[in-house]
Amino acid sequence: MKLDDELAVAHRLADAAREAIRPHFRKASAEFKGDASPVTVADREAEDAMRRILMAEYAQDGIVGEEYPEHEGRSGRQWVLDPIDGTISFLAGRPIFGTLIALLQDGWPVLGIIDQPIIGERWVGRIGMPTTLNGREVRTRSCKSLDAAVLATSSPHYFDAHGADAYMKLAHAVGGNKRQGMIVYGGDCYNYGLLASGQLDIVCESGLKLFDYAALVPVVEGAGGTMSDWQGNPLDAESDGSVIALGDPARLEDVLEALGA
Repeated sequence: MKLDDELAVAHRLADAAREAIRPHFRKASAEFKGDASPVTVADREAEDAMRRILMAEYAQDGIVGEEYPEHEGRSGRQWVLDPIDGTISFLAGRPIFGTLIALLQDGWPVLGIIDQPIIGERWVGRIGMPTTLNGREVRTRSCKSLDAAVLATSSPHYFDAHGADAYMKLAHAVGGNKRQGMIVYGGDCYNYGLLASGQLDIVCESGLKLFDYAALVPVVEGAGGTMSDWQGNPLDAESDGSVIALGDPARLEDVLEALGA
């Protein structure tokens, strides 16, 4: 599965989203959707721009995006778009949000891009190929134990009560009682790019939607890491939104045991 043509289009999608987002950075104000989550004109313009390209190039494929209704395809493939993953960071003027672009085949992620429009960093993963950052191959790093890991999550406030309890058990295993591990908050999709580049060891989140995690899987796994739900199952279109990303797959059982989920 080479996906050369699809990758070229995915780069065009990311370029179009960048062009739509950059003029609004540190200028846009928030609106609020029915679920009270924030959205900006940049979110909508970026998704509009990407959808126009896809409807011209791959109208037979489905499109799932955060801001607009699903486009039903007939090919067994879906493009999954999150124009700004980390809208709160975007609104706060922090360049740690990203545009997420994924291609799914029969529900499984086969291509993913994490693009940071302001810094100009772009991670690309596709099945069977090494992950790249701005065209250069990147790799995750080894992690000898949880108490030596760097753990990241966007915010502990995003967990429900059960998830928060499980996460705090993991956080204690990493950084409690004067252990050597460290914990980082904030970052959304940017954390997964950093993990793929060997800067972080674990990312743990829950309550994610398909457009939040689909693009991350090829990026992390193409760099030598692994992603799963909190039961250790691979992530696909039917996953429950609980997410673990590991730079060193050997730590998966340790993380699952610590979560006790």
